[in-house]
Amino acid sequence: MHPRGRAGGRLPSRGPWLESVRTNPMRVSRLSALAPLAAFFAFACLLVFPGCSKSPAPAAQGQKILRIGNGAEPQDLDPHTVTGVSEHHIITALFEGLVTQGPDGQSIAPGAAERWETSEDGLVWTFHLRADGRWSNGEPVTAADFLASFRRILTPALGSEYAYKLHHVVGAEEFNTGKLADFSQTGFSAPNARTLVLRLKHRVPYLLEALRHHSWFPVHLPTIEKFGPADRKGSAWTRPGNLVGNGPFVLESWRPNQEIVVRRSPTYWDASAVKLDGIVFHAVDNENTEERMFRAGQLHATYTLPAEKIETYRREQPGLLRIAPYYGTYFYRINVARPPLDDVRVRRALALAIDRRAIVDTITRAGQEPALNFTPELVGFTAGEKLAPDLAEARRLLAEAGYPEGRGLRRIEILYNTSEAHKSIAEAVQQMWKTGLGADVALRNEEWKVYLDSQDNLDYDVARSGWIGDYPHPQTFLDLWISGGGNNDTGYANPDYDRLLASALELADDSARLEVYRRLDSMLTRDLPVIPLYFYKRVHLLRPSVLNWSPTILDARAWKHIDLAE
Repeated sequence: MHPRGRAGGRLPSRGPWLESVRTNPMRVSRLSALAPLAAFFAFACLLVFPGCSKSPAPAAQGQKILRIGNGAEPQDLDPHTVTGVSEHHIITALFEGLVTQGPDGQSIAPGAAERWETSEDGLVWTFHLRADGRWSNGEPVTAADFLASFRRILTPALGSEYAYKLHHVVGAEEFNTGKLADFSQTGFSAPNARTLVLRLKHRVPYLLEALRHHSWFPVHLPTIEKFGPADRKGSAWTRPGNLVGNGPFVLESWRPNQEIVVRRSPTYWDASAVKLDGIVFHAVDNENTEERMFRAGQLHATYTLPAEKIETYRREQPGLLRIAPYYGTYFYRINVARPPLDDVRVRRALALAIDRRAIVDTITRAGQEPALNFTPELVGFTAGEKLAPDLAEARRLLAEAGYPEGRGLRRIEILYNTSEAHKSIAEAVQQMWKTGLGADVALRNEEWKVYLDSQDNLDYDVARSGWIGDYPHPQTFLDLWISGGGNNDTGYANPDYDRLLASALELADDSARLEVYRRLDSMLTRDLPVIPLYFYKRVHLLRPSVLNWSPTILDARAWKHIDLAE
């Protein structure tokens, strides 16, 4: 998934300080003549002492309302069309797939399906839906709903960037690419209202983990069709009062660029286990604004933290600071369809001229590791070839490509979405390429939604990007770069890469499959459609009053298990 503000799936942006104040107005007592003086000291305290803060403002009497920073304004709340981390956070409160996260945020627990089994060869999976599964309008959640949802995300006209995640099912890719018109000929079937069957083309050892991703979630087609064709993006079905989901919460309100509020769903099958009465997802695309909101008691948790504040919290408020492993890579996409970036020598020169250690030590400052390959290492997976930063070699390659000391090289533009952190990194890379290679480099900042469109349309030279794994497996990083892939957005197309990726899941032996993944990662290091910069850390602030918030490498959790201390 794209992270936004910092890194991962796509990251969100942060809203203006004035809007955050309007979202959380301070109450002023007309009875107290000391109010102006008190306000002055409170403001001074917040400026000088980060530890001087209030608890989040109480909700209505007896209610547990979690308030969290969630990055940029969401692109949408449609599980089949969004690609970002912050959208995923909200969608997992409103919808539920066949399986979900357990209380620890990592284990697999029954969701819309109460149980499942698989054939001996691992090619047929049968899911049994629970009898008490309900949409938020009270209708039962059926196997037919899942079939209609899978058909929708795979419909070519919808143009879902995540449709390829379902291509493991027989006929799914052919239907998605228009080669198969009859959906009933795919491997999706429903023998009855409570039984769903998936027939796979090959074994998928991580299938259950993948099913927790929103691309596999059901949507309520009758509701979508009330607001336009099911294969049209951006209709009003995801707005308050319209959206029908099957998750533990329902959509109550959406104030654009300010907040999205969800409330506990009375129709959810496990409603008695849901501990929160509601969640407020604040859209804040400025890290400093968000940190001030946290200190002012307006948030229980932040989405990120300004790098310059990390050491202060380490020293003065370590109990509020959270730094944890995060399965993701911060990188730059390269538009390989645009000269001179269509020349791998130019791309390699740019990659070798970056001082990644300087970036993580002086800008990000949370223990991130420089990335010399694209795919993060995980248990069982280690990288093959790695980049060897070398300024002399970078200069040699650029000269060989016809641009000695940058002469004749047209201006290169770095696109980034709104974030001080992204801006700082882009400025550092700009300077490295200018002083090291003689390159003329410009910066271009765009708001989150516009930035996504620019990437999708290949309207850029170099674009700030991040990817957080959709599940803990190298496939979720390597299948990004298939030719024409929905999240490829680089113009990169390598038939050898496609064939090798397709062969990986045909292998029954895990070690042989991991060797294929190493070879694929090495191909990316050689072809460089992307320039990796560093591997993520999850860095944010969290109040001790938030219970059951377990750190996980995907930063995933089932919201129904989160609680607030009395």
